[in-house]
Amino acid sequence: PPPPPVMAPTRVPRKAEATCSAPASADAAPSPPAPDRLPFAETDFVALCDVLRVPDSVRVTAWQSYEKVLCTRGTVEDHLKKELWGICIFAAAADLDEMTFTFTELLKCLSISICRFIDLIEEKDRIDTISTKVDSIILRLKTKYDVLFALYQKFERTWGQIYVEQPSDQNSSELSSSLVLKLCWITFLLAKGKVLQIEDDLVISFQLLLCVLDYFIKLLPPAVLKEPYKSTVSALSANGSARTPRRQNRSIRASKQTDTDTKVIEELCKEHDCNLDEVKNVYFTSFIPFLNSVGITASSGLPEVESISSKYEEMYLRNKDIDARLFLEKDETLQYRTECLQLERTPTKNNPNEDSPGGFPQTPVRTAMNTIQQLMMILNSASDEPSDNLMSYFNNCTANPTQDILKRVENLGCVFRERFAEAVGQGCIEIGSQRYRLGVRLYYRVMESILKSEEKRLSIHNFRYAGQT
Repeated sequence: PPPPPVMAPTRVPRKAEATCSAPASADAAPSPPAPDRLPFAETDFVALCDVLRVPDSVRVTAWQSYEKVLCTRGTVEDHLKKELWGICIFAAAADLDEMTFTFTELLKCLSISICRFIDLIEEKDRIDTISTKVDSIILRLKTKYDVLFALYQKFERTWGQIYVEQPSDQNSSELSSSLVLKLCWITFLLAKGKVLQIEDDLVISFQLLLCVLDYFIKLLPPAVLKEPYKSTVSALSANGSARTPRRQNRSIRASKQTDTDTKVIEELCKEHDCNLDEVKNVYFTSFIPFLNSVGITASSGLPEVESISSKYEEMYLRNKDIDARLFLEKDETLQYRTECLQLERTPTKNNPNEDSPGGFPQTPVRTAMNTIQQLMMILNSASDEPSDNLMSYFNNCTANPTQDILKRVENLGCVFRERFAEAVGQGCIEIGSQRYRLGVRLYYRVMESILKSEEKRLSIHNFRYAGQT
């Protein structure tokens, strides 16, 4: 068959059907086309590349990938061509480290959602296997989307429990709920991107969101707040007035309260089953330094939306991933189907009429919070060292494994804390230590349970291999 027509990238090519060329010799590496003659047979493909500002190397690789898919499928419906081109362009740009567009920008150009994009790239993978590098990028984007989606749903519900839509106070009614909600969400996104080295930790991300909510709640007038936050903020204002000379204005008092008072954060943690100590640790070691780093001070009142959004824009363009501000607009690129996500699915109950503990719906965030809280309650009285019963098992072994086990726990603890700090942030290192202590307690408890079961099953007391448990 004749080869496909060639053209200069700025020229409008003659529309032609793509054909499958004969495979090249295994010994001969294909030489790249000359810069002024690129093998494109579709005008709209060139237009899409121009919009996304992709270089010629990406265009060539993407088009070759598209032709391979076309050869396998035979035909591609006209309405699917653009979507398939977008998939091929994304994969080529990722493989060549030539990403000139953001993920959201690509979705906007293709007019598809993240879920649709994932479906398409999985379909392409079955025909033209994507690289491990591209697969890793897609997994990271999907995980980030899943976490952001769950957090935004939780954020919207929580905001409805905090803010009065139509406050009775005339001055307070001028403060738009949607404006403060937008400001709070974008501030959280900015903090999340700067504080957390790895952004897919649902629990720590939610703890950071509570810190942001605490900050803004204490800057709002009590008249726009629902209980218990209204009473808490009113008490803060009254106490601040008693402690602070009258010549200092309310915003300065708010600044002092923001840094020192934890009454609001206590209410938020109580409402959402969060560990208060962990949230306070995030607040003082990560959130307060974040505020200082971006120049946000309570003495200036509510920050400007444009300023915060501009800072987030810089970070989003640098990361070239998801513009999570679009959750506020219910943007089509962030719409979802239930089967596409992992996190939004509520765990199935054996009895559909059975209510969740405490009457709360088991959302992804609450499920994660409950799991940690339950684990802490179960292990609260446990020891960080082997129990007397476990030590008796060790002593009955042919070779006492106690020192080997203690050394292993110590070494793994150092590695875990180091990796946790690298992944989440140095400010969260204490949370990593707390998590590891829970793990150690669970480790000893499970080991003791296993040895008890084996003792009963085998009727022996000498566990030669206990040190390998």
